[in-house]
Amino acid sequence: MSRIGKHPVPVPAGVDVKVDGQQVTAKGKLGQLSLTLIDDITASLEDGKVVVKPANDSKRARTMWATSRTLINNMVTGVSQGYTINLEINGVGYRAAVQGKELVMQLGFSHDVKYPIPEGISIKCDKPTAISVSGYDKHKVGQVAAEIRGWKKPEPYKGKGIKYETETVLRKEGKKK
Repeated sequence: MSRIGKHPVPVPAGVDVKVDGQQVTAKGKLGQLSLTLIDDITASLEDGKVVVKPANDSKRARTMWATSRTLINNMVTGVSQGYTINLEINGVGYRAAVQGKELVMQLGFSHDVKYPIPEGISIKCDKPTAISVSGYDKHKVGQVAAEIRGWKKPEPYKGKGIKYETETVLRKEGKKK
């Protein structure tokens, strides 16, 4: 028995969830997301909660049970509250700013790095060294944050680069005389 899959997904007020066969759709104040479940998983709407169950006793059904439940939970949370990932920029002269529909970063290269902001994602730079990526699709928010971080990952000697707010950079000792 899956410990995660057996818990139903609560649907908060203001979120409309529809289950049509293998298609699950969540619509809220921030947007609309849909998910197609595999044939080994069934979902149903009972008492304002989405209940996910394996259709049979195969290994694939048992492994995808909790995964499907978590994906549905991420959809419901995303359209009701949204997701935010904060990034920090460390380094002399490293900074970022939002200009129109682009994130312009100065990361020590000979040119500015221009990152186009995808649809459904909002990026804010309250300070020149802080980037906030937010949206209603958890996967997309994480992907955009990882792509921005990928331009200049934090290095272990001085810690220069772009890192997640919660990330700790393991520092190495420099060379000795």
